[in-house]
Amino acid sequence: MADAGSSPSGDRKRSNGKHGGASRSSTGGNRGSDRPSRGRTDQGQGNRSGRSGRGASSDGRSSQKRSSYDKSGGRSQGGSDERSHQASAHRSGRRRDLKGAAANLPNWVVEDLARVTPDRRVAPALEALGEASEAIANGSFHKAFKKAQVAKELAPRDATIRETLGLAAYRLGNWKVALNELRTYRRLSGETTHMPVEMDVHRALERDDAVSETWTSLKELGGKPGVMKEGAVVYASHLIDTGDLDSAWQAVRPGRLTHEPFEEDLRLWYVAARVAALRGDAETAGKLRNNILQHDPGFPGIDDLEALIARTGS
Repeated sequence: MADAGSSPSGDRKRSNGKHGGASRSSTGGNRGSDRPSRGRTDQGQGNRSGRSGRGASSDGRSSQKRSSYDKSGGRSQGGSDERSHQASAHRSGRRRDLKGAAANLPNWVVEDLARVTPDRRVAPALEALGEASEAIANGSFHKAFKKAQVAKELAPRDATIRETLGLAAYRLGNWKVALNELRTYRRLSGETTHMPVEMDVHRALERDDAVSETWTSLKELGGKPGVMKEGAVVYASHLIDTGDLDSAWQAVRPGRLTHEPFEEDLRLWYVAARVAALRGDAETAGKLRNNILQHDPGFPGIDDLEALIARTGS
């Protein structure tokens, strides 16, 4: 499972497949780890938009206790409750069995996949997804891609599988597959989490209109702050490509610089510093650079930014 955390998109003419992605780990919430997001982590993706909340039981059915009277109108002798307990135990046991097929996957992934997949395919699909998740977390994107393809053949309606396949394809520069899978993920999950990555794919394919259209859609649909910042990073980078520096500045112009920035804040400042330098404002670019260095002295692309500011100030 995945999250595409790496270098900022603003330091290249076109995408090289390493945009900072917008996903958070669903198995721990670590920024920069390559695991798909559920939309329930600290960057906040909240509950999946477009999905209703679940009931207390694992299969989504009402957990309300059954009536103490049977259908014939007579008092139940406890058989109803006993059958209910047996069914609950069966479901719990089944979840444990399925969990064993992919021990590194969260319970919600197991349950979601089991809901949309024929029983005989659930365990092998989870096993393939678990291997793809582990591979993408370790940076083995070719293996992740192959395992996610296997999982997709077994469970094509599972959103996490489509997300994982899309992010692996993105990391490999397989733009067509990445775009198709991430769009499918968005339709299945109702989440806008990876729309910035979709924008970056369009940017890599030099589809300028599609970058702008996707950014407009993201603003209309909305997303958590981190997702919107990532979208602004990609959009401003696209505007730099096209030479529209004034619009790029409006897209990434930072407000108050927080003392505890997330990685997406640093990427936003980085692109803003580039835009300021390209507009001839070395002072503003230098202030933004200093704030980045204060929080991450090894920030990717910082040497290129230093050189750009130096040329601006000379």
